[in-house]
Amino acid sequence: MAKFYPELNDSLQQFIEKQHIFFTATAPIEGRINVSPKGINSFRVLNHQTAAYLDLTGSGNETSAHLLENGRMTIMFCSFEGKPVILRLYGMGFVIRPCDEKWDTLYPLFEPVPGTRQIILLQIESVSTSCGGGVPLYDFVSDRETLIDWATKKGKPGLEQYWKDRNQVSIDGLPTHSLI
Repeated sequence: MAKFYPELNDSLQQFIEKQHIFFTATAPIEGRINVSPKGINSFRVLNHQTAAYLDLTGSGNETSAHLLENGRMTIMFCSFEGKPVILRLYGMGFVIRPCDEKWDTLYPLFEPVPGTRQIILLQIESVSTSCGGGVPLYDFVSDRETLIDWATKKGKPGLEQYWKDRNQVSIDGLPTHSLI
């Protein structure tokens, strides 16, 4: 049975700190729903009602387009070891780019990662937990270096060209207002 909370309590924050992967979900008013796995130690709880993650360059930029259109976002964590738990954070998401005022406050909270594109900030409106009894058990081995190696090899000029070529509109044609 799901339990709802108005904010992240201390035990839920501790649960998040132990997770190596999380999933983001956004959707446009009309079009495809986007669900993306994230990792590489990129998630931070800022307080009981605010969280953020470092968004790295990917094949698209659906999250940015959807958040700019309507702001709705869900972030989900699952325990893959120990007690089964699914934790969902519901709220309004905001895209913070290096040119934005909040960047200088938020970016130092993260370890620098090649390919960083933006920070996604979530103002949490509600939190839920459910049992997660059907989620399989897995052992964490390590983060993959593939994305970091790719971004390092591209370098800043190559990443900027990639953003220009591949991250300006969502798959449904919505603008992302990406860095370029």
